[in-house]
Amino acid sequence: MFESIDCLMFYVPDLDEGMKYYHDKLGLKMAWKSENAIGLLMGDGRTEIVIQNTEKKAETDIKVKSVIETVATIKKSGGKIICGPFEIKIGKCAVIQDPWENKMVILDTTKGAFVTDKEGNIIGQKTA
Repeated sequence: MFESIDCLMFYVPDLDEGMKYYHDKLGLKMAWKSENAIGLLMGDGRTEIVIQNTEKKAETDIKVKSVIETVATIKKSGGKIICGPFEIKIGKCAVIQDPWENKMVILDTTKGAFVTDKEGNIIGQKTA
């Protein structure tokens, strides 16, 4: 059901300073950027550290094949749905909680992945 860690999301008040740290000093490769967030690839080339400047929180996002199917399984298994499912640019998303109150974000890419230019700016989307 859980396919992989999609990203670890961290708050940084200044994206330029965040880039200096995560990209310039730690060597993570930029995958994409938007006005309020930047996705940086970890060594496996799939998992991202996403730095964002809108919410002071850390978050773990887990990729699933289908948010709708996963939400049903979570409910049947004794977990809780905190929020969602709701639409996001790449598919669907939900916030879930296990029986021990550990929160996780699940997402799918049923609408397709982002397409970026040479500088990492999002310029479109591949359909799934």
